[in-house]
Amino acid sequence: MTKRLSPQLLIYGYAQGIFPMDEDGQIYWYDPDPRAIIPLDERFHVSSSLQRTIRRQTFEIRFDTAFRETMQACSERDETWISQEFIEIYSQLHAGGLAHSVEAWQDGEMVGGLYGVGLAGLFAGESMWSKARDASKVALVALVERLRAGGFQLLDTQFITPHLATFGAYEIPRAEYKQLLVKALQCSATF
Repeated sequence: MTKRLSPQLLIYGYAQGIFPMDEDGQIYWYDPDPRAIIPLDERFHVSSSLQRTIRRQTFEIRFDTAFRETMQACSERDETWISQEFIEIYSQLHAGGLAHSVEAWQDGEMVGGLYGVGLAGLFAGESMWSKARDASKVALVALVERLRAGGFQLLDTQFITPHLATFGAYEIPRAEYKQLLVKALQCSATF
């Protein structure tokens, strides 16, 4: 348990393979076993219906234009681990070029997106939100394309969900995750 977060502490945590969550004002660090990842190779799967949505250009995808708003939208649910303190600290990481958002816009309004932390060749996906069908899914596809182009090695989703499994996300043992993390942290990648 930690009382306060700082950008430096977050960076240290991600480099160790742990991540924080706020529970009732207390910050706890997690290191799940197994750990979920999304493959950045040919195993990443996009359904044919989502491919059609992408081809129709239903959404305009933007990167890093509404980071704080993306985090705020991710926090607006019945149960959340994203406190205002988290929004402040991750926004500092964003200002330093280490936290990023992918936003789906429609008719001038942000209707979905995601955010996470990029550290060397690791991208730790933190949360997604959507108020328009497929908006966050299209944002995730755009994220994977961006990570591939930038030379990222590892897309950490922390936990598996049925939603992420449709993209090919899978679980690996903690020890295997730590090995992949070491390799990812040794490479240079650009968001």
